[in-house]
Amino acid sequence: MDMGMAYIPIFILLFLISGCQSADRLTQEKPLLPGDVLISNGGDFALGFFSPTNSSNSLYIGIWYHSISEQTVVWIANRDNPITTPSSPKLAITNNSELVLSDSKGRTFWTTKNSAIAREAGAFAVIHSTGNFVLRLPKGMDIWQSFDHPTDTILPTMSFLLSYKAQVAGRLVAWKGPGDPSSGDISYSIDPTSNNLQAVIWNGSLPYYRSGVVNDVSVSGFTYHGNALYQTVVITGDKMYDTVTVSTGSPYTRLLLHYTGKMRGLSWNSTTSSWATIAEAPNADCDPYTSCGPFGYCDHTEAIPICRCLDGFELVDRLNFSRGCRRMEVLRCGMNYFTTMPNMKVPDMFLHIRNKSFDQCVAECTRNCSCIAYAYASLSASTTGDTSRCLVWTRDLIDMEKFSFAENLYIRIGRSSVQNKSKLPKILLPTIACLLLFTFTVLVWKCKSRGKQQKKKVQNRMMLEYLGSTDEAGNKNIEFPFVSFNDIIAATDNFSDSNMLGKGGFGKVYKGMLDGTKEVAIKRLSKNSGQGTEEFRNEVVLIAKLQHKNLVKLLGCCIHEDEKLLVYEYLPNKSLDYFLFDCTRKSMLQWPTRFNIIQGVARGIMYLHQDSRLTIIHRDLKASNILLDKEMSPKISDFGMARIFCGDQHQANTNRVVGTYGYMSPEYAMEGAFSVKSDTYSFGVLLLEIVSGLKISSPHLIMDFPNLIVYAWNLWKDGKTEDLVDPSVKENCPSDEISRCIHIALLCAQDSPNCRPLMSSVVLMLESKTTPLPIPLQPVYFAHRDAEHGRGSDDKVLSMNDMSLTALEGR
Repeated sequence: MDMGMAYIPIFILLFLISGCQSADRLTQEKPLLPGDVLISNGGDFALGFFSPTNSSNSLYIGIWYHSISEQTVVWIANRDNPITTPSSPKLAITNNSELVLSDSKGRTFWTTKNSAIAREAGAFAVIHSTGNFVLRLPKGMDIWQSFDHPTDTILPTMSFLLSYKAQVAGRLVAWKGPGDPSSGDISYSIDPTSNNLQAVIWNGSLPYYRSGVVNDVSVSGFTYHGNALYQTVVITGDKMYDTVTVSTGSPYTRLLLHYTGKMRGLSWNSTTSSWATIAEAPNADCDPYTSCGPFGYCDHTEAIPICRCLDGFELVDRLNFSRGCRRMEVLRCGMNYFTTMPNMKVPDMFLHIRNKSFDQCVAECTRNCSCIAYAYASLSASTTGDTSRCLVWTRDLIDMEKFSFAENLYIRIGRSSVQNKSKLPKILLPTIACLLLFTFTVLVWKCKSRGKQQKKKVQNRMMLEYLGSTDEAGNKNIEFPFVSFNDIIAATDNFSDSNMLGKGGFGKVYKGMLDGTKEVAIKRLSKNSGQGTEEFRNEVVLIAKLQHKNLVKLLGCCIHEDEKLLVYEYLPNKSLDYFLFDCTRKSMLQWPTRFNIIQGVARGIMYLHQDSRLTIIHRDLKASNILLDKEMSPKISDFGMARIFCGDQHQANTNRVVGTYGYMSPEYAMEGAFSVKSDTYSFGVLLLEIVSGLKISSPHLIMDFPNLIVYAWNLWKDGKTEDLVDPSVKENCPSDEISRCIHIALLCAQDSPNCRPLMSSVVLMLESKTTPLPIPLQPVYFAHRDAEHGRGSDDKVLSMNDMSLTALEGR
């Protein structure tokens, strides 16, 4: 018998042993065996053996919440050394007062490795109600605790030691992926180059997100359902701690370093029996390290954070903010003019000068021609003897953010910028005089325009009511810009044919210049369009709440009499199918571009399914719904058919099947059942199309096979995946990457939704070449019904292939 297969039932048997240990402490006389569980006083936490959901033959010692329905592990002893064979494992306390995880074959999987001074008979270990597992001597001396060795979680009351004597002392390391608790690439620790002043989330050895520089005690607080969570960074002497505290009576709360690179504050919601995200960082597109380039900063005072330039600087490339900003005037030695940027997270790569007052810090930067900025803070509670924090910069300023409250950053600027500011009073006084002269004119104009404004308010209110976006009191539930019909007429030159970008079953799309400066794409639904009120309302209300770089931005909408219009961002490179399925243009999509599109679409779908505030099923993913920006980066469009899942809902059924043949999953096309796995199926089809350059709806291009999925599976089975690759990219693409993409596509396009992976797993598979891939099942071809057959009231309404107007194409 195969030992690996025999091992699984043995583990199950061990966990079902009755009469298991369930006290809160472990003694030398009685070790902890599989099936035993230590439960803290009050029942909040438990310690014992466990197996992750997708690793049934890997056994770990861990701590988890005991009194909630969802298993949530907060600490693991042997995360990188699991027990994988049946060998009677046990956790025991030795005569040397050490905790040791070993088995009957003498193998040691984990130990506390205490110092020799702690060796004493009679030691015991206890699990506290805080989630801390403590090893204690009989006289009450604690010689080891799990709080000093966290994995990926900080719990309330834990003091996580970030640094000691300016050296990295502790590090949080995220799980490698869903269900894989081994150490991943994402970690959180003090930055060893920052003189003990800032913490960083790392992706491997590269910074991914940087916290603000501490100034004695840095506190960030969040409130969820009336309960407060505070993350505090504290400097005490030569030590630096990270702690989490919660208000009295709060539900279970924790700080988690997620494998996606986000630090998340989570609170248990007993109503939905799930973890709610209170706050996370990074939480905006411009948050990650150096996203705004040199001398640029992420402005969090805007409703949607965006990149901006510092005062006295201008964009290097208006189409690519990541290239940063440049000075409008070259500095020369002796130009000692500074401007103040308030409420800033100060830049990285600073020099910390100790024992300086504020005036001395200013003088230090002023007399040094290489110094381009400085910042100052008092460390009044520091016990190091030095109560100053003078920072100066001599290189490009990078990774800055602006908040509603933070600290001042002083930046050296040129003479002309100062002169422009000094001329302000001379300009302002004549301006005020002119304004007084025109006051009467303004009042008259205001009276005349009051009627127009009132009319506009009525129109906006009618549109909100039409969209179902007001409550009974008339208050808006969403904030969304409405565009006047007259502005759209002007932007499109009265819907001139020369401005038309494309057309389809739902209407036409026009290129427009809104306000004379902003290029937009305007979707004008035809009066007899199949996209009615429900789809229009769905797209406006839903996409207005979504923000992701791989989702198309809906900028506004308009309802005028029987006209319904949507205003999108303008994307000059049209849609994916424009290039992919055209013999003369497909060569423009070489493999690196295609792989970037694959990853971007996968991240966008994962955001819809998992990371947005709502769980959204798109239901109409296809090549024509993937738009391409100027950098050929993908953006998912057309949310008219999308559906929202609430709470713990995972699947729904409908009598109105919408979408495009070939992309629809079997259970959806034939039974009307849809879930997040329906989008996974569509992504699998799209992935095969991108690799092959073939349409799923063109089986005549593949001899002897009913469709592209069956064709791809047979090539994969025979080890001939290179035969599927589009000839226009075949010579310049890595075969292993191509083969992995086809393998992932076949996993996504499996007939059973239970066999398809979640999109979070798909993203991990695409980004990590070391993640093992399951074997896809052989596809079963199912015949499509005729789109025009059976249009009676009792039949399912099937959407026409490629007839929804989803491609907002540029000229």
